[in-house]
Amino acid sequence: MIDFRTHPDQYRHWRLAVDGDIATLALDVDEAGGIAGDYALKLNSYDLGVDIELADAVQRLRFEHPGVRAVVLTSAKERVFSAGANIPMLSRSSHIDKVNFCKFTNETRNAIEDASANAGQRWMTVIAGTAAGGGYELALATDHILLVDDGSTAVSLPEVPLLAVLPGTGGLTRVVDKRCVRRDRADYFCTTGEGVRGRRALEWKLVDELVPRSRLDDAVASRAAALAEGSDRPADAKGVALPRLERTVDDDDIAYRHVRVALDRTQGTATLTVATPDAPPPAEAKAIHAAGADFWPLALARELDDAILHLRFNEPALGTWILRTTGAADHVAAADAALAANARDWLVREITLYLKRTLKRLDVSARSLVALIEPGSCFTGTLLELALAADRSFMLDGTFEGSNEAPATVRLTAMNAGPLPMANGLSRLASRFLGDDAALAAAQDAVGDDLDAEAADALGLVTFIPDDIDWEDEVRIAVEARAAFSPDALSGMEASLRFAGPETLETKIFGRLSAWQNWIFQRPNTVGPDGALKLYGSGVQPTFDRNRV
Repeated sequence: MIDFRTHPDQYRHWRLAVDGDIATLALDVDEAGGIAGDYALKLNSYDLGVDIELADAVQRLRFEHPGVRAVVLTSAKERVFSAGANIPMLSRSSHIDKVNFCKFTNETRNAIEDASANAGQRWMTVIAGTAAGGGYELALATDHILLVDDGSTAVSLPEVPLLAVLPGTGGLTRVVDKRCVRRDRADYFCTTGEGVRGRRALEWKLVDELVPRSRLDDAVASRAAALAEGSDRPADAKGVALPRLERTVDDDDIAYRHVRVALDRTQGTATLTVATPDAPPPAEAKAIHAAGADFWPLALARELDDAILHLRFNEPALGTWILRTTGAADHVAAADAALAANARDWLVREITLYLKRTLKRLDVSARSLVALIEPGSCFTGTLLELALAADRSFMLDGTFEGSNEAPATVRLTAMNAGPLPMANGLSRLASRFLGDDAALAAAQDAVGDDLDAEAADALGLVTFIPDDIDWEDEVRIAVEARAAFSPDALSGMEASLRFAGPETLETKIFGRLSAWQNWIFQRPNTVGPDGALKLYGSGVQPTFDRNRV
């Protein structure tokens, strides 16, 4: 079982050091520390285990070190930054593992970009040695790339000439969309195995700064200080510790404090039930800081994030995720109000951004999402985002026969109006009503109202509102039909339908990962007996099917 919980004390591949408002995160991969154990992680190449530690470091820098305004990403090894994703690891990995690895890797890089764009924590990369493939892609996620000008240090994306694999974690997209490298130059860059050095790398905008090795330390210190200047992160704030997430995992159940996952391998479903806090969470910033990791919105983000990753990697055959909630709507509304009222506080900002990233992870998971809104449910505000993220939602009209529970309601809050955008930059509400400004305005006018099934249906917030007589059959048929469809067809359909509206760097990356990279990883040219990954390092040239498809 792959476990995403870790801590700096357990790191095998990264060194994290904090000095005032500057942190240094140095890649120092343990060659013998592969997560699967049957390959060597040479030349700072990485696998999922390296990325799990990186993701943890990114989170801790944001929550536990509020005074850090700039992060220097570098290598602890001489003459090499990173050789990228470990090729023996990729050649041994299943198709599912390859795609999940690429997706998680890119989500971590998005978290770095989110820190720079929205949290006042700027990142820079120092490359003194080879930065190839995913190593250079990691550098592309940062704000500033400093390259040592020594005649040998180079950046490269050699997947096409050396591996026959399209860079799957956003490299090509970031080269042309983010760094605005001219297409003809990008074409040359991506089809040469030697990489690009020095002045040409700077002129082509592949890096931002050249420095001779003799002035490296001074240049790094100066650039990091410049990046840190102007940040609004508090210099004297106390960070919030992120203790090890507690959970129990059984054959058919995963339990956290606020999230529970029931696994049904016969139906191919995982039912995620999110519970509200038992009491209204603290409303003042001081009390939120005192609550720390126990503050419900932060605890929710951590637990839901871990559950999503666990299901992705450890339960790939459970293709339908059923989303349920339970608890008190007023408690969620109070939590949302606290987030909105204290939005300028650094910790509250980080919690809101973490909720945003977690829900984005749900959006790009290749799973069918079905929300069930029943008596006792609490699809309010932040939790309503789960229903808005679903491919379909069912809301019971009325109550179940013999029940004394009140009919289900849903409630919009300010959290549904923009703080938790999708990858397309729009709220899930705006994405839902794309091109229908009147419907969006009507929904926004209902913020704060408890909406029964008919009202929610009239506003377009739910898909179907069966009554007690039809509920069981309609839900069952929907779930069974999902299980009967081709998983590949469903992944393609869902990835196409979920992200209406503007194209962004994120939607391009995940759309291409879902389609092109998924396809390339299955082609004989890549993974066949004479394919590039199978023959890599053997000295034998791969045999390609020359048909262009």
